[in-house]
Amino acid sequence: MTHRTAEEIGRTETGPRPLPPLGVQRPPTGLSHVDTVLGSGLRVIAVRAATVPMVELRLRIPFAGTDSRHSALSEVLAETLLTGTERRDRIAVDTDLALVGSELDVNVDPERLALGGSVLASGLDTLLEVLADALTGAAYRPDEVARERDRLVERIAMARSQPSVIAREALQKQRYGDHPFTREMPEASDVAAVVADDVRALHRKAVLPKGSVLVLVGDVDPDAVVSTVDTALSGWRSDASALELPALPEVAGGDLLVVQRPGAVQSQLRLSAQAVPRTDARYPALQLANLTFGGFFSSRLVENIREDKGYTYHARSYLEFTPSGATLLIDADTASEVTAAALWEMRYELGRLGLVPPDGVEVDTVRQYAIGSLLTGLASQGGLASHLAALAPLGLGVGWLAAHPERLRAVTGEQVAEAALEFFAPTKFTGVVVGDADKLSGLRGLGGVVLP
Repeated sequence: MTHRTAEEIGRTETGPRPLPPLGVQRPPTGLSHVDTVLGSGLRVIAVRAATVPMVELRLRIPFAGTDSRHSALSEVLAETLLTGTERRDRIAVDTDLALVGSELDVNVDPERLALGGSVLASGLDTLLEVLADALTGAAYRPDEVARERDRLVERIAMARSQPSVIAREALQKQRYGDHPFTREMPEASDVAAVVADDVRALHRKAVLPKGSVLVLVGDVDPDAVVSTVDTALSGWRSDASALELPALPEVAGGDLLVVQRPGAVQSQLRLSAQAVPRTDARYPALQLANLTFGGFFSSRLVENIREDKGYTYHARSYLEFTPSGATLLIDADTASEVTAAALWEMRYELGRLGLVPPDGVEVDTVRQYAIGSLLTGLASQGGLASHLAALAPLGLGVGWLAAHPERLRAVTGEQVAEAALEFFAPTKFTGVVVGDADKLSGLRGLGGVVLP
């Protein structure tokens, strides 16, 4: 049998084989769900999506703090929350979860403490029992706290040497100054000083149900599972509410700050501008404008500085949702000698998006991509649970997700053009460039850049 190349397989005597038309993109429908608030103040969103006999769980607890040590305490708490309770040691916690095909992870950021995992539907009662035990009786034994604290100190020291971390911290300071939202990574010295009593005190003060959200998606009866949750978490109560972050200042356009990193052969470009949240009527058009600019592989920015110029392997723009709104971010890593040229092209593409808005073909392409990506993300239990957990702080739920494809279909080319002019003007952006300033003198000629 003669071997044929991929090109030969894809061609006929008259030319390339035509691609089949796109199928109809159907949003999830008929999702039986309950969205309610328990007597404890915990909001529960339960959705039946019985594709497999599993259940996905997401618990989101607002976890803000203004104390300078809050970030260090939060990180240690997240690392040790599941290392044992008054009833179970670490091994018992892991064993009880494993026996029902479950896993449970904890992470924290300046906005929230999040627990997430999955379980066989038949083992949901056990998962909820272990979760309740951790929420109401986490022991934070001194040896466990010391062990995880020391590991965390080592990881922080390693992370702070990474260019991407340096760039992120610098961008946060440039955008928000000393706001608590900027404290995404604690100081190693603060972590090293944490003791078990500190973590226990933070748990009592901040791990609270009122204002928190629990999402359950999977092979469940929504009404029945809400009752099950209410019983399982009946001991998790407080008169106080979980702590929300104070509102962030809006990101104002301005100069880019060069952050010195002597000897670096690459530069990290990070630009940011103010955007609008999902609840804003302009959001669907903004979403499509962002995809056109740099939000997927065939975007204008990628075609320019990656495919055409070869300045970077990776470039993108995306929306980052914050407690009180949203921002646009653009990032790329480039060799030092082409940093100025890459920044020039970024600004050029920002201006061009408003002056030469996407035509009908471009808009249809990004619209199909946006709808397809959303529906793909909602096709799994885990994807649906994560989307709902992200929407919950805005008061949104299943209805918003189900309707969003139609909102995207309704966006006109004129609306995308308006969003481009409003949100992507080069003067709306600020940011940082991390690199060796001695190799970046070309940035002076561009203006709007502050070098050391």
